[in-house]
Amino acid sequence: MRVLVTSALPYVNNIPHLGNLIPVLSADVFARFKRLKGEETLYICGTDEHGTATETVAMREGMTPQEVCDKYYKIHKESYEWLNISFDHFGRTSRPYQHKITQHIFLKLYENGYIFERELEQTYCPSCERFLADRYIEGECPHCGYEHARGDQCENCGKVYDSKDLINAKCSICGERPIIKKTQHLFLDLPQFEECLLDFIEERKSVWSNNAVNFSIAWIKEGLEPRCITRDLEWGVHVPLPGWEHKVFYVWFDACIGYISITQEYCHETHTDWEEWWKDPDNVLLYQFMGKDNIPFHTVIFPATLMGTRERYTLLNQISVNEYITYEGGAFSKSRGIGVFCDDVMSSGLPPDVWRYYLYINRPEKQDSDFYWEDLQEKTNTELVGNLGNFVYRTLSFAHRYLDGHIAEQELNEQDRIFLQDIAQQIDSAEQALEACELKTALKTIMVICRMGNQYFQEHEPWKQKDTREKTVYVCANVVAKLAILLEPYIPQTSQTMWNQLNLSQPRVWNLARTLPVSHTTIEAPELLFTPIEDEFILKMKAKYGGKTVELKQPIPYEHFEKLDLRVGEIVKAESHPNADKLVVLTVNIGQPVTVVAGIKQWYDPSDLVGKKVVLLANLEPITLRGVKSNGMILAAQDSSGVSLLSPDKPVAPGSKVL
Repeated sequence: MRVLVTSALPYVNNIPHLGNLIPVLSADVFARFKRLKGEETLYICGTDEHGTATETVAMREGMTPQEVCDKYYKIHKESYEWLNISFDHFGRTSRPYQHKITQHIFLKLYENGYIFERELEQTYCPSCERFLADRYIEGECPHCGYEHARGDQCENCGKVYDSKDLINAKCSICGERPIIKKTQHLFLDLPQFEECLLDFIEERKSVWSNNAVNFSIAWIKEGLEPRCITRDLEWGVHVPLPGWEHKVFYVWFDACIGYISITQEYCHETHTDWEEWWKDPDNVLLYQFMGKDNIPFHTVIFPATLMGTRERYTLLNQISVNEYITYEGGAFSKSRGIGVFCDDVMSSGLPPDVWRYYLYINRPEKQDSDFYWEDLQEKTNTELVGNLGNFVYRTLSFAHRYLDGHIAEQELNEQDRIFLQDIAQQIDSAEQALEACELKTALKTIMVICRMGNQYFQEHEPWKQKDTREKTVYVCANVVAKLAILLEPYIPQTSQTMWNQLNLSQPRVWNLARTLPVSHTTIEAPELLFTPIEDEFILKMKAKYGGKTVELKQPIPYEHFEKLDLRVGEIVKAESHPNADKLVVLTVNIGQPVTVVAGIKQWYDPSDLVGKKVVLLANLEPITLRGVKSNGMILAAQDSSGVSLLSPDKPVAPGSKVL
C-alpha cells in the first residue's frame, strides 16, 4: 500500500505560531516514520491562499491579493525549511492546477444533481459596489451596544448575531452605510450524502481519534444543511457556469481540493501520474493531520464532495486531530507581541531539533496544552541534555578514551539478552503508537529506551569492571544506534549526528533498530548533542515575547568559591556505617588522613572504593552523622541514572588543590 500524507493547509495571510506548527510537524513525523519502514510515501502540503481574509490583508497592507500570497508563502516555506519539514511538495492553492481541478470537481457535482441555486439577502455597499463579507461590516452590537462590533460576533460580549442586525452598520472599507440586497448563490446539497457519510465514518472509526469520530457523527446527526459554496469576491476560483463568472468558490470548498492540485503539480514536475495517488483507493491509504477546528471540513464536506463526483477518489483513511496549544495560558497575538511565532523561533538561537522535540513531547494529543518558557527549559535540560545527550556522550566518550574508539562485536550473556529483549518490546510499543498516530506516546516510549541505556551503563560500571567494559560499551553503542533510527522522525539533525558519531555508513531503516546495528566501528571524540538553556535566556525571551516574569536564583559570587578548599584525595579505607544503611565511613588521604561520612552506599560497595581518587571539600565545619564525626564532603554528580563520584582524569598526588 502507498501512503499519502497531508497536513491542513496553513492560511497564507499571517506568520504561523507554535500552535499552527503542530499539524505540519505531526504529519512530518508520520511521513518520516513510514519512509523509514520502506513504504512508498508522499507528504503533500501548501498554503491556502483564497478568500476574504486574503483580500482583507491586501487592503490593509496596500497590496494585491497575489502580492500578499507571494509574501506570506515565502515566509511559510522558509519557516518549514528551517524546521526540516520533509515535504515532498509544498505548493499553493492559487496555482492554475487548483483552478482547473476545482472547476472539474464542481462541474461533476453539478452534472450529478448535487448543486442547486438559492437566493440570499446580503449586506451590500453601494459606494464600493460590492457585497460585504462579515469582516467588512462594523456597527453597534445589538446585544451589548459595543460600538465597534464587527462581522457576526461581538468581541466585547461574545454574542453571535446575523451581520444584518448590526445597529448603525457601516462598510469598514469606505465608511458608507450599506444596504441589504438579494443575491444568488450555489449550494452543495449535503443532506443527500448523510447515509453514505455515516457508513464512511463507521468503516473507519476504529482508527480515528475519538474527538474526530464524535464530532463528525454529532455534526451529521444534528441534521446536515445545504452548504453555500460561492462568494461575491474577485480573489478565488471562479465558477465555470454562464452567468456566474463574477462569483468565486468559498475558500473552504476549494481548500481541501488543494491536496489534489498540489499532488498534480508534484507529479507533473516528477513526470508521474497523480491519479496513482488520488484515484487508486484500493492501493493508497490517506492520512490527514489537522487541528480540531478543521474536523468537519475533512470528515464530512470534503469526502461528500469527492463522493458526489462519482469518480473513484481516494478517501480519508485515518485522521489525526490535535487539540490547541496556548501561550502561557492565553492566546497568541502577533499584533500585541504575545506568543512565539516562526520568525521568533528561527531567531531564538535554539536549534531546530530543540523546538521540534518540545512541540512533540508537549503535543496537545488528547487535550489542550500550554507553552511555557520554563517548561521548554526544563524538558530541554532534563530530557535532551540530561537523558539523551548524557547517554550518547558518556558511551562514546568512554569508548574513545578507554578503548581507543574501537567498538567491536561481543559475546553477550543471558542478562544482556534479556536487557535487549526489553528494549525490543519498547520499540514494538513505539511502533504501535506511531501507526496509531499517537506521536507523543511514541516519543515518550523512545525516551524510556534512552533511560534504560543510561541505567545499563551505570549498573555495569565500565570504569571499574575492566573485564566487561568492552561488552558494556558494545551494548550501549547499539542502543545509541537504535535511538538514532527511532528518533529520526522527531529530531532528524540530532539523529544524523548520532549516526555520524558512531561512524556508521549503512542507511537508517526502521527494522535495523531491531538488530544490533553496530558490529564493528571506530569513532572519534564525540561532541555534546545539546547545551542547557540558561535562566538568563528564559528571562530574555519572556521580556521580548510576553509572559509572566519569574524570580531567578542569583548567581553565587565568585569570591564565595574562592573560600572553598577543594583537594584531591585517595580513599585508603571504606566501611559501612555501623548505624545507617545508606552511609559509608571513609578514610581519605589528602596529605593527611581525614574521616568522611558519605551517603553513597546505594551506588557504591565500600570494598570497591579503596584506592579511588576523589575530590574533597576539606574546610567544612565537622559534623557528626549517626555517631561518627565527618570532616569534609566528597563531590559527586547525579542524573536520572544515579550518582557518580568526581575523579581527576590524570594522575594527581593526594592533597593537590583543585582550582
